[in-house]
Amino acid sequence: MVARLVIAAPSSGSGKTTVATGLMAAFAQAGLAVSPHKVGPDYIDPGYHALATGRPGRNLDAYLCGPDLVGPLFAHGAAGCDLAVVEGVMGMFDGAAGQGELASTAHVAKLLRAPVVLVVDASSQSRSVAALVHGFASWDPEVRIGGVILNKVGSDRHEELLREALDSSGVPVLGALRRAPQVRAPSRHLGLVPVAERRAEALDSVAALAEQVRQGCDLEAILALARSAGAWSGEAWDPGAGSVPAGSAVSGGPVVSGGSAARPVVAVAGGAAFSFSYAEHAELLAAAGADVVGFDPLHDERLPEGAAGLVIGGGFPEVYAPELSANEPLRKAVADLATGGAPVAAECAGLLYLTRELDGKPMCGVLDAHARMAERLTLGYREAVAVSDSVLAPAGTRMRGHEFHRTVVEPGGGPAPAWGLHAPERRVEGFVQQGVHASYLHTHWAAEPGIARRFVERCAAG
Repeated sequence: MVARLVIAAPSSGSGKTTVATGLMAAFAQAGLAVSPHKVGPDYIDPGYHALATGRPGRNLDAYLCGPDLVGPLFAHGAAGCDLAVVEGVMGMFDGAAGQGELASTAHVAKLLRAPVVLVVDASSQSRSVAALVHGFASWDPEVRIGGVILNKVGSDRHEELLREALDSSGVPVLGALRRAPQVRAPSRHLGLVPVAERRAEALDSVAALAEQVRQGCDLEAILALARSAGAWSGEAWDPGAGSVPAGSAVSGGPVVSGGSAARPVVAVAGGAAFSFSYAEHAELLAAAGADVVGFDPLHDERLPEGAAGLVIGGGFPEVYAPELSANEPLRKAVADLATGGAPVAAECAGLLYLTRELDGKPMCGVLDAHARMAERLTLGYREAVAVSDSVLAPAGTRMRGHEFHRTVVEPGGGPAPAWGLHAPERRVEGFVQQGVHASYLHTHWAAEPGIARRFVERCAAG
């Protein structure tokens, strides 16, 4: 398998994204083909990874997809690359709540047999860093921490004290990065602002990160560590019985030529308001026989020509509610498609877009429901079972998903629920109405490829 390493940290906020994105960009600028990956369900960091490498950022989630798919999905994404960099999630040993190591950075590192670089926020410590690194390096003997990168170092003297403390730890220091507020990306209620909303500024940020990493890290030693990864044997994940048709998906979003009678057109929302999607979804749709065509609800006044189905993923429609509302021609086109019975899969942001209104701004009006911002963030993994037959799955289908939103939807009644959630609490969620499946639940279709096949078959059936 390709040379690979995992970027981990003792806790969130230590600088994993800074280091991982900077390393990806620095190695890519040096001429290596770099495959970017992110542990967990995060959609935003992979956008920055894609900018750094020129390849789709891909997620590795042992909860959503199961541990057995982590290696194959990794191999699929990293095929043909010289190096793969995997950014971890939260603290290194933090995973799905109450389920041990499942879906943690450490778990994924073990599944990939990949060495780990530990990023430590050194801003408020000196000699204590050795105790922290020793604890993480010795906690699980199956996880190999091959080096440390010290982040937020205050001065040359501070760096000297940190290196002295770590001399006897047995874990080499692979880099030391100074505090650099100029390379921080802006944040809001769900994390970093996505690349799709600030592409020019994000390019500058990624370039600055690459330069910071080049100056502060031993890239030769880091590459040597990646090349020391353990042997891994197995088949790469394949979205279809054969390979994905050429041109069915490209970096930055799905783009293909116009459809034909044999290949129904599936329109996939994108742009700044709907930037959350897994690259594998477009690949699965294409492998199932669809022509996948992107469009931007902020700017396009009509759906792609011949659209037989519609996929609207996650994002930030609450930020763009006035602009989405002002695009009346597209709202009407979406409503006409949905009320005509065409298959529509709407996830989180897509759900909000299909309601009557969002924060008082008219939306598509497909669902008799109203959406608004909320005080509390809803966040976490979920166990789910399909309550109703839908264009995505028959009733009884079991899936794992993830919720991540700060909005609420207040239904007016009518549609059947989409999912019954069984963890952490029991409740029903989402809507199934004619060909519409709308829900807050983010799912990874690679865990159940029949979803894409079923959806495309319904599109082809008209």
